[in-house]
Amino acid sequence: MKLRILIIVLFYFIVGALCSQDIPFEKAFFTKEQRDGLKEAQKNIKEGDLVYELGPSVWPRAIEHYKKAYDFNPDNSLLNYKLGTCYLYSIHKSWALDFLKKAYQLNPSVNQKIHFFLAKAHHFKYEFDLAIKEFEKHKKVLINTGNQDQLLELSKMISDCRFAKKLVANPVRVWIDNLGPQINTKYPEYSPMINADESVIIFTTRRASGIGDDVDIEDLGYMEDIFSSYKDENGNWVKSVGFDENINTKSHDATSGFSNDGLTVFVYYGHKGMGDIYVSQKVDGKWSKAKSIGKKINGKSTHETSACLSFDGKKLYFSSNREGGYGKHDIWESSWDDQKMEWGEPVNMGPIINTKYDERGVYKHPDGKTMYFASNGHPGMGGYDIFYSKIQSNGIWEKPTNIGYPVSTPDDDVHFVMSASGKKGYYSSFREDGEGEKDLYVITFLGAKKIPLLNGEDNLLASVVAPIEEDLVQPKVKVNMKNLSILKGLVLDADTKIPVGSSIELIDNGTQTLVSEFTNDSESGKYILSLPAGKNYGIAVKSEGYLFHSENFDIPESAGFREYEKIIYLKK
Repeated sequence: MKLRILIIVLFYFIVGALCSQDIPFEKAFFTKEQRDGLKEAQKNIKEGDLVYELGPSVWPRAIEHYKKAYDFNPDNSLLNYKLGTCYLYSIHKSWALDFLKKAYQLNPSVNQKIHFFLAKAHHFKYEFDLAIKEFEKHKKVLINTGNQDQLLELSKMISDCRFAKKLVANPVRVWIDNLGPQINTKYPEYSPMINADESVIIFTTRRASGIGDDVDIEDLGYMEDIFSSYKDENGNWVKSVGFDENINTKSHDATSGFSNDGLTVFVYYGHKGMGDIYVSQKVDGKWSKAKSIGKKINGKSTHETSACLSFDGKKLYFSSNREGGYGKHDIWESSWDDQKMEWGEPVNMGPIINTKYDERGVYKHPDGKTMYFASNGHPGMGGYDIFYSKIQSNGIWEKPTNIGYPVSTPDDDVHFVMSASGKKGYYSSFREDGEGEKDLYVITFLGAKKIPLLNGEDNLLASVVAPIEEDLVQPKVKVNMKNLSILKGLVLDADTKIPVGSSIELIDNGTQTLVSEFTNDSESGKYILSLPAGKNYGIAVKSEGYLFHSENFDIPESAGFREYEKIIYLKK
């Protein structure tokens, strides 16, 4: 009897050992009947390796080859390791963990970075404590190498995991909705920009139908192009279309910024210099040929990416890796020179905003006070998170605040823009339920959670005998609305009702100074003005051959958000 039990135990031990054996793709480990399958698997591994060797940006494209080999032999540690790392850089990041765990189970020494990638996989699945444990194991490996830069980077990742636990425990109340197939495709869509009233959106895409339909040999994806969409009369986005050749080229073209009135677009050209910012303006219904924003902004050996304007158009904020910064890419500020008709020498926004890491995706809100940007240096959940800062009355920026989970995630969250009202935000994100690799989403901010009101104990007991009527009024939940007004409408000929191109002066009636000067869309007559609260404004509308027209708007400091529509009729 004892011998029989021993045999059974040994049998299961041997079977278990065989099941966890690291099986190489070699003839000795397969039968003659499996030789053809082995050759095909080896071929797929070679094809996958050709892609894998190009680097992480193209690793997801190796999955289809590795997966075919995996179907033949799922018990190879190196193949599981490569599949896991490939999935970490794909839209299906959550699938990486099982492959990496199996790779480690088959061979704990499969690769010296196995604990690092296991940590990343746990991190993406919000298993922060397990991620920290794996990061700590990898830290021991790095200590032996003496690589201080990587050790500092690893310490930052561990700190991000700890900070992420706090954010997830105290989430912001939001709805996050995909913008849908009119905007998103199976290809990447990112870097959304909106005008002040959310009626127009522009964004970057790498779809096959753009002007830049060639393939980038570095990551095997289509070249970037800029597309746009607008809302129809029902408030729905129409099918997005690409800009023409005045903006899009055969190379990489990406959204960099968009003015509040929707008449100025900043474009990132990857083929200009080291990557420069260009600008195009909408004139008579058509976009002008994009031209360089200027030598003081675009350096010969520097990389400039995102850009945005202040509400009055007099300040430019942009991201650059130029000398004199605090980290890799910093946010810089430049003022418009009315005499020279160019942007002035940039000034770094300082260590409150910038870190020794990366700050990108800058967006200045039309309230004139709040700036949003992406950073992987400030305390976050991992990768790039979204932050905001407000300028105080003394001109000093507040310490940036993480916008919170679930807007910020362990993955890269970049290029966030907030609606003028402060109720909605737009950004791109990796989500497994999306239309494609990266999609555009709208975020609706709901404010604090409502606290339910209950009947008092006395009333509840009394109601058993006789019903008691009691009006229970639940207090309204305050959503952080912006103190800002949007004035929009049309400028038309008073007699013919035909759109009229005009210049619009915005005047501070309190100081009798010109705040800024804008133009409307001469083809449609549309105009949009952002009026930050706390001032009495004068609006002066001028057009050659027409009489001068003026309006006054007093916007109190505590006015909240309001949107005004006004048709301005010009008389001759």
